[in-house]
Amino acid sequence: MSDIRRRSKIKAVAFGHNLRLKPAQILVLGFAAVILSGALLLTLPVASRTGESVGFLNALFTATSATCVTGLVVVDTYTQYSIFGQIVILLLIQIGGLGFMTMATLIFLILGKRITLRERLVMQEALNQLTIAGVVKLARYVIFTTLLFEGIGAFLLSLRFVKIYGFSRGIYAGIFHAVSAFNNAGFDVIGDFKSLTPFVEDPLINIVIMALIIFGGLGFSVICDVFSTRSFHRLSLHSKIVLTMTAILLISGFLTIYALEHENPKTLGNLSPSGKILAAAFQSVTSRTAGFNTISQSDMTLPAKYFTILLMFIGASPGSTGGGVKTSTFFLLLLMVYTVITSREHVEIYSRRVPWDNVFKACVIVVVALLLIFTVSFLLTLTEKTDFITILFETVSAFGTVGLSLGITPHLSDVGKILIIITMFCGRVGPLTVALALATRKKIAPIKYPEERVLVG
Repeated sequence: MSDIRRRSKIKAVAFGHNLRLKPAQILVLGFAAVILSGALLLTLPVASRTGESVGFLNALFTATSATCVTGLVVVDTYTQYSIFGQIVILLLIQIGGLGFMTMATLIFLILGKRITLRERLVMQEALNQLTIAGVVKLARYVIFTTLLFEGIGAFLLSLRFVKIYGFSRGIYAGIFHAVSAFNNAGFDVIGDFKSLTPFVEDPLINIVIMALIIFGGLGFSVICDVFSTRSFHRLSLHSKIVLTMTAILLISGFLTIYALEHENPKTLGNLSPSGKILAAAFQSVTSRTAGFNTISQSDMTLPAKYFTILLMFIGASPGSTGGGVKTSTFFLLLLMVYTVITSREHVEIYSRRVPWDNVFKACVIVVVALLLIFTVSFLLTLTEKTDFITILFETVSAFGTVGLSLGITPHLSDVGKILIIITMFCGRVGPLTVALALATRKKIAPIKYPEERVLVG
């Protein structure tokens, strides 16, 4: 009898172990729970200015866009949602930008609760770290850095907004846009889908918003590394790659946008020389994953729209508040191509060798991202009545959690909204993370088959 009981206990323990969720699954379910909670709050009549519910699908779209720090909206944030609704959106942006595990860590630290090994593993996944060593310390740094940058940004923005909107609304607008910008969300409370177009030539607002977007998109581990070492040569390889790729994208983005749009009367053409520089620089920065805009996206030339799609696809950096395939991922892909073309044995940069499994993971991320974008954009061609470049722009914007749009978002069909919701979710959590969450546990093959090459190219 004791034997039977022992066996039953072993089976029960094994069964319970199998039910335990992987870090990737906890991350996916956590984000989904935050989105659903936000959607339910936004459906309440008190969340609307008119007192009438916006409907569950519109609320779900807004909650997903806010939590995934995207910025795509089917209804205007300021004119549709009440102060209560806007604060819900602001909280979702903050939770989504920092990650729900970082917020949970803050609560644990306040309550004096011990962070368990399992929670550290989830934090490692959420913060995109290679090991669990120092993840709690990094989480503390993330919270401190966020509050510091958002506080400074809110103060500087309020200086201008108070003069325009009065004291109370000016302070509120400063806080809202600072949080939205640092988290690369792109939500605004200007009204009538204007975003920041009224301030296209305002140097203070442009420079502060751009600085918040850039720092928020670098990644917290990179910011920590930069401020602790203060020397490029002493930085980690990851930080060097992120800073290098970010600089390349920002400079090339500015020069390309300026060259393509400086004579376009609907975008940069009618601006002053300094206004053209500001607008081109802002478009280069915001296309990375922010979603604010100071010029009309639909009035840009076709080459500029196409180039913006590339910037949105690459996105920000790992462990940041932004989305996309990430700067370091794209950089490794370029390095791999260079390595193959030059017949080198290893992928090398800055006197360091990158492991091939690291490079393969970068390739997988890009391939999965392209498959997702291809599938969603194809389905949208069946559900939406518009041209392909508009659909592709919207899809990549959703995947890169950017929030820029050519004007199709408010007119999406119900099926189109659901497709964009799924794309935003996968883009924020990470396509590979979602795939790993859905995959079964890793199995070790009992046999190893003979190797044989396949012709490619």
